[in-house]
Amino acid sequence: MKTAVALFLVGQALGNINANPIHSPGNPILGDGTYYSADPAPFVHNGSLYIVAGRDQAAPMQNDFVMNEWQIFKTDDPATNDWIHYPAIAKSNTLFKWAAPGRAYAAQLVPGKDGKFYLYAPVSQARSSSKDPFGVGVGVSNSPVGPFTDLHPAGPIVSQTSPPPGNDIQNIDPTVLIDDDGRVYMYYGTFGRLKGVELQKDMITPIGRSKDYGLPGFFEAAWLMKRKGTYYLVYAANNAGPTSPCTPTSYHACQAYATASSPLGPWTFRGVMLDVVTSTTSHAGAVEFKGQWYFAYHTAEAVGSTHFRRSVAIDKLEFDDTKTPPLIKKVRTTHRPKAQVSTRNVALKAKASSSRPVPIQYWVKALNDGRIPASPLPPDYWSSYDGDRSPATSTLTYEWSSPVSISGTRMAFFADQRAGSSIGVAPPAEWHLEYQSGGSWTRIAATYSNAVSDNPPEIKFPAVNAQAVRAVLTASGQGKHAGIGIKEWEVLAAGAA
Repeated sequence: MKTAVALFLVGQALGNINANPIHSPGNPILGDGTYYSADPAPFVHNGSLYIVAGRDQAAPMQNDFVMNEWQIFKTDDPATNDWIHYPAIAKSNTLFKWAAPGRAYAAQLVPGKDGKFYLYAPVSQARSSSKDPFGVGVGVSNSPVGPFTDLHPAGPIVSQTSPPPGNDIQNIDPTVLIDDDGRVYMYYGTFGRLKGVELQKDMITPIGRSKDYGLPGFFEAAWLMKRKGTYYLVYAANNAGPTSPCTPTSYHACQAYATASSPLGPWTFRGVMLDVVTSTTSHAGAVEFKGQWYFAYHTAEAVGSTHFRRSVAIDKLEFDDTKTPPLIKKVRTTHRPKAQVSTRNVALKAKASSSRPVPIQYWVKALNDGRIPASPLPPDYWSSYDGDRSPATSTLTYEWSSPVSISGTRMAFFADQRAGSSIGVAPPAEWHLEYQSGGSWTRIAATYSNAVSDNPPEIKFPAVNAQAVRAVLTASGQGKHAGIGIKEWEVLAAGAA
C-alpha cells in the first residue's frame, strides 16, 4: 500500500480532495460496486499511467446508459495493483454549458505539446435542431485531474450542424492522436459510421472536411495510436453471424484493428485482438508505459454489474514484431480471484447446441453460463423467437465428454407474454427431457413446470447416466407460435456435488 499512499499524497498536492487510494486484487480495477467505470482511455504523464473513464450510474434493473461524469484512475505501476481513484473530474453539463445533463459518454484525455490537458468528450446538446443532438466538446486544464474549462464555449467542435456543412452521423467516441511532428488527428463516430480529420494546432479546428472510412465490422469506439512508425486503429467490431470472427450475436462486440503508414489511412484490416467480454459493449484504449504496452477495456465483472454497470480492466498488450507491419497478439485477459463454489450443476461443463439456427440476437451459450440476470438483454438468454416464423417445437442439447449421473434439472424461463400466447416470448406449452446412453434417446419421466421464475424449483427424477441430455420444447399458440426463452438451463448431478 506504500505506492497507493504516495499517490494519494500526490493527489492532495494537486488539489483534488477526492483522491482515493485503491489496492485492487485484480481486474476489474475497482470491482466492489461502489463506483462503476466504462469506456477507458489511458495516457501517460510524468511517469504515471492514467485512465480516464465514464461513470455508469444505472439502477440494477435499468437497461440504459446513465452517465453524468468522468473519473480517473492513476498508478505508477499496474503490477502493484495500487491505484488512486479521482471521481468526478468533470461533469457533462457543468463543463459544457451548452450540454444537457447526463450522457457523459466515452471521452479521451490528451496531454498537449503545450503542457495542457485536452478532454475530448461527447455529450448531448441541450438545444439542437439536429436529428441527433450529440456533439464533441473539448475541455482544457493545467492538470490531468482538472479543473477543466470549455475550450470552445460556442458549442461542440463536431456535430450534425457544426462545423458547416455538418454530417448525418451520431458524433460520439472521439479519439485523438498528436503525432511526433505535432500534427493532430481525430476520429469519431458509431453505428458503423467512422470519420477522420486533421485538427489545427489549436486542438479544436478541423483542417478541411472529414473523411469517411469503411472498416470490416466497424461499430464504434475507435482508438488511434502509433508504434514504431506504424499507425493502428483499434475499434469495437460487430459483424454478427455464423461466419463472424468474434461476434456471435448482434448485441456483442469485440476489439478488432487495422494498420496504416499514415494517420489518415488507407487502413488495412488485420484481425481481432480481444474477443467478446462479459459486457455487450466493448470499448478500449492502449498506451505504452515504461517500455510495456497496456490495453484498458471494460467488462461486467464487478459486484452488482450489468451491461449498463461496467468496470475498467487493464492487461498487457503484446506485438508480433516478426511480421511487417508488426501485428497485435490476442489480449490475454486476467481476472481477480473468485471463490470456489460447490455446485451440482453439471451443465456448466457441457457443450450446448440448438437443433435450429438461433436468431441472431440470442445466444445458445447463455443456456449454461451460470447467470440468471433479472433484467436481461437478448444475448443473456436463448430464444426461438423469430417473429411470425417462430417454430412450433425446439430442441436443445447438452453433451459431455464423459457420462454423468444426473437426477434433476432447473429451467429459468424468460417471457414477455402470458402463457398460451401466440406472439412475443411466452412460457412453453409443454416440455420434457430425454437422455442419451448407448446411442438411443429415452424420455425422462418427471413432473415438468413451465412457471416463469429466476429461482425455479428443482424438477427431480430417478438418477440416470447420460452422455447427452436434450430438452424438447413445444411453443404455445395456434397457427402462429410464440417464441420460447430460457435464461439458464441447469442439469443437476445425482447426490452431492
